[in-house]
Amino acid sequence: MPKAAFRCVALIGKHTSEIAESLRGLRALLRERGCEVRVERDTAARIGESEGAASYDEIGACADLAIVLGGDGTMLAAARNLARHRVPLAGINQGRVGFMTDIALKDIRSSVSAILDGKYSIEKRALLGAEILRGGKSLLRTLALNEAVVGKGAQGRLIEVEVHIDGEYVYALRADGLIVATPTGSTAYALSAQGPILQPGVGAFALVPLNPHVLSARPVSVSDRSTIEIELLRAVDARAHFDGFALTDMAAGDRLVLKRSADAIRFVHPPGYSYFAMLREKLSWSEAAERAAEPD
Repeated sequence: MPKAAFRCVALIGKHTSEIAESLRGLRALLRERGCEVRVERDTAARIGESEGAASYDEIGACADLAIVLGGDGTMLAAARNLARHRVPLAGINQGRVGFMTDIALKDIRSSVSAILDGKYSIEKRALLGAEILRGGKSLLRTLALNEAVVGKGAQGRLIEVEVHIDGEYVYALRADGLIVATPTGSTAYALSAQGPILQPGVGAFALVPLNPHVLSARPVSVSDRSTIEIELLRAVDARAHFDGFALTDMAAGDRLVLKRSADAIRFVHPPGYSYFAMLREKLSWSEAAERAAEPD
């Protein structure tokens, strides 16, 4: 059997017992190919395994590849934890839609074997670097693979923000909130808010208002070389969140500054992967045309 293209492989799964059978089978396959296998510590605990358990920092130090079993939420968590380590990620869909986990459960063995044989492509995905400032003091620094959101909190009342891009005033907005999405995140929360779908290689971020008070407020795409600054003008209760993980209360006068991060996520795709084929499947783009073509 040929030597695997990756020496040390980490396994990361959603924190449910559902992944146990898939993970054990995948670990056996990797060992057959001579790979050293590490299992993310919380994943290992969830399925009752301790052998090879490792923290994200330990995975970052040794892994040449991380395979994620779960849905997009599991992939987001893994990506955020491994971004600075530059470990490439492959995703096996054991969630629901799975825009980022493109290997079907039934194809685990064939797809992973092909990747280990060196038959794969790597796709870089941009990250947002985010910082919240209050009176010149930094409250939070974090990363987002999908999106950064400034939105209303538990009070449920509109907030008002002012947006500047590269120091130039763009607009003031009264709305439930504002999403700034990466191309990866354009098929997530931003899509449900009628934002544009951005192909992953497009060097842009999408600004998508959430239920704006005026109908003329529309999504806009800006260069990912831009610095986006969102100042909170008025709010009874407002919060910022990033990929649904980091959550920070915001007050009037706070500023959220967003730039493309120097780090990036690298997705490993098996042979035959196509972004647009994935969209057709996940968004059921062809179903309407197929129904229309059916005879009465």
